[in-house]
Amino acid sequence: MIKPVPLAIAAGVVVVAAAAFFLWPKGESDDKGKGRPPVPVVTVRAETRTIAHDLKVVGSVTSLNSVTLRPQVDGVLTQVLFDEGAFVQKGQLLAVIDDRSLKAALQSAQAQLATNRSRLLVAETDLKRYQSLAEINAIPQQTLDQQKAAVEQAKAAVQMDEAAVENARVQLSFTRITSPVSGRIGIRRVDPGNLVSASSTEGLATVTQINPISVVFSVPQTVQGDLIEGMKRSGGITVKAVDREKGEVLATGRISALDNVVQAGTGTVQIRAIFDNAGETLWPGQFVIADISLNESTNALTLPTVAVRPGLEGPFVIKIVADKAQIVPVETAYQNDDYVVVSKGVAAGDEIVTDGHSRLQPDAAVKRVKPGGEDIAGAAKPAAKAPAQGAK
Repeated sequence: MIKPVPLAIAAGVVVVAAAAFFLWPKGESDDKGKGRPPVPVVTVRAETRTIAHDLKVVGSVTSLNSVTLRPQVDGVLTQVLFDEGAFVQKGQLLAVIDDRSLKAALQSAQAQLATNRSRLLVAETDLKRYQSLAEINAIPQQTLDQQKAAVEQAKAAVQMDEAAVENARVQLSFTRITSPVSGRIGIRRVDPGNLVSASSTEGLATVTQINPISVVFSVPQTVQGDLIEGMKRSGGITVKAVDREKGEVLATGRISALDNVVQAGTGTVQIRAIFDNAGETLWPGQFVIADISLNESTNALTLPTVAVRPGLEGPFVIKIVADKAQIVPVETAYQNDDYVVVSKGVAAGDEIVTDGHSRLQPDAAVKRVKPGGEDIAGAAKPAAKAPAQGAK
């Protein structure tokens, strides 16, 4: 016995059949004489210009010299002669440690040196006398040899004392702490009157060189060759330090060094660029955008980056010829966030689509509109009709 087909299933079959009828692709004979409406597109003209080959990466501002002032002798800190955060010059006296015991040690070493110099003088005088007596065989040769040894011992003692005096002078100099570089000094960590020690790792303060200053950043290893070639050119490679928030150029410098290894984990090379920082717009520890000018393409045929589309067989553009779309494969030489340098496939003045690709097919008719959707002729897009009052 055949069961009757439920009404809902029968109705669904009818709907599917109707949809298939209307949605099934029609043959050319069906579309003949029924042209589709033109597709609205935004276009630009290919033009020649000079494009800088820029690379933008995040970098860290790093001082070329940052020195922590640590005491090299034990003693009481008697004077602090700097203001926190002030600019100090190389060689400027910054702090003083009690030096009385070290002065006494120096005087003791100098006295011992004077004593041994006197002994050396006596020994040398005796040696001259013994040499005169030995010439007439008035003394044994052994006596002369012993006196020569005594003179050498006295000379060694004098040399030892001279070294002791120099060491005492060096130790005494450590009681006067001077700045080894010119730069900004930081917050004081020890107050006058405290006992400081040579074994302390904290230090009194830190002096950081501000001008010149450097920015350290990493770039992909794929551009390493361009960097090496660029550094050989006259003037080297220009780098701009750009504020991350405001986008302002803070300083302009040049690459000074490439690291000698590629980081295995990231495939990047570390770079250092030097900047003149007379205005102190760069500060150690600050993060900036390093805008690197690797090279430039002069009189290059360019298109906006959005105009060049990726394809299975390579990049392509959609060119407008006689108000119809044509797919044209292209070859590119360089690309950044804004422009693509096209080396083959497009000529200057060609009209290329930048928006509206998704609805375009080969030979499709197009209608040019402005980026906001307004017709080129000035007619605005028709506004969507508001739903009738009370309509659901």
